[in-house]
Amino acid sequence: MIRMIILEMEETLVEVRASAARTIADQKEMHRHTVKLDRLQADWGEKAQLALSKDREDLARAALVEKKKAGDMAEQLKAEIAVLDDALRAYEDDIAKLQHRLREARSRQTAIAARLESAENRVKLRTLMSTERTDEALARFDQLERRVDYAEGRADALQIAEGKPPTLADEIAALAGSDAIDDELEAMKKALGKADDSKGE
Repeated sequence: MIRMIILEMEETLVEVRASAARTIADQKEMHRHTVKLDRLQADWGEKAQLALSKDREDLARAALVEKKKAGDMAEQLKAEIAVLDDALRAYEDDIAKLQHRLREARSRQTAIAARLESAENRVKLRTLMSTERTDEALARFDQLERRVDYAEGRADALQIAEGKPPTLADEIAALAGSDAIDDELEAMKKALGKADDSKGE
């Protein structure tokens, strides 16, 4: 619906611009005719003066008649040009208003499309989160984690059973543990020695 309205507005804008272009072309052609008519008036005026200077009043009168005809035609064309000026101003106003409405319609179309896409994505997301498929997928992840834990445990057990040499980290940890045992044993010996001394006394 919105696309159809925008398309109709675009077509109308093209038609109005085409009409304005034709009006401008007509106006330019009329301007050229008025220039020719002005020259024709001047020419007939010169001819009338020439005829009058030769005492040919009849020819001078005829020349002035032709000059008046050219003048009347020029005035008529100028009046039509003024009408076309008004029409062009009206076209300019219509084009400006139509362009503004077209920009507004396109902007609203973009906003509505964005809102629609957002709403559809939210529906998809909520549908996905509320379905049993999501719960099944999470349960499968738990099963996979348990299988990985089991596999890692078996690998550790096999390593112990095979009696592989300890790693550097294992040896250092063993040394630390041995030192702690030695310290505790020494403390026990000292305590025991003190106990023996007290018995001897």
